Amino acid sequence: MTFTPPTEWHGAGTRLPCTDVTVFVRTEGDLTSRPPLVLLHGFPTSCHDFEKVWQRLARDRPLVTLDFVGFGLSDKPADFGYGLHEQADVVVEVLARLGLRRVHLLAHDMGTSVATELLARRERKLLPFSIESLTLSNGSVFVELAHLQPAQHLLRSPLAGAFSRLASYQVFRRSMRRLFARADALPDAELRVMWRLMERADGLARMPQLISYVDERRRFARRWTGALARLSLPTLVLWGAKDPVAVLAIAERLARVVPGATLRVMQELGHYPQLEGPDVFAAEVSGFLRAVELGD
Repeated sequence: MTFTPPTEWHGAGTRLPCTDVTVFVRTEGDLTSRPPLVLLHGFPTSCHDFEKVWQRLARDRPLVTLDFVGFGLSDKPADFGYGLHEQADVVVEVLARLGLRRVHLLAHDMGTSVATELLARRERKLLPFSIESLTLSNGSVFVELAHLQPAQHLLRSPLAGAFSRLASYQVFRRSMRRLFARADALPDAELRVMWRLMERADGLARMPQLISYVDERRRFARRWTGALARLSLPTLVLWGAKDPVAVLAIAERLARVVPGATLRVMQELGHYPQLEGPDVFAAEVSGFLRAVELGD
């Protein structure tokens, strides 16, 4: 059955052919007017996670986001590696195809690790664009401090294939509601959109491959946390305090490790602060970026 994108969000984007895959990309505003904010989403959802903050952020600057390979409306091939280095390759190619030379980065959840790989490449002068600032939100950058959920453990176990085949919306719904500061933070209709995007194009079968990023966080910890420790960029650590997975201790450690980082804690929000409290999330990001551009 043909998949119909569930919201107006997707109608405003496009599927961009890249070297090996086709990637869903959404932009807003004149990308040549000033460095856009590039938003990188997390696991297991898609860039649709930024829908609630999109227009709020677009008041101040152009925006770019994309679905990583294996997520949302991007391709989900069985023979793709799905490593974070490969996801970073796709981000670099998309930004190059858009003709971008300078960007601000905002990353959530798994996207924070893609962002740190981009920072490692920046340090080695391997990026075709400059990064003007960094915002990290609710990602398990220091994975040893993270409290992984039962579904994450199952997807990394020998039972992963069976779990993926048996997964249902009800299982997903229960897992997601555990991540919010309030279980009713999102209505069922919005959770169903997330689920439909996950299951599209045999996406559930890709889940064991996609979650391999957790192990990569350990394998490449020296490369990625080293790049953070040597970072010379304005950095905002923006965290929902009631996140049961990427706990507040991770944010506090990031604020200590990254030179000059600013820590802003949203006390009443959980793992998806951009969905649970879009007004406060967007205000924090916009305020930070305005200060960066003013040189404060």
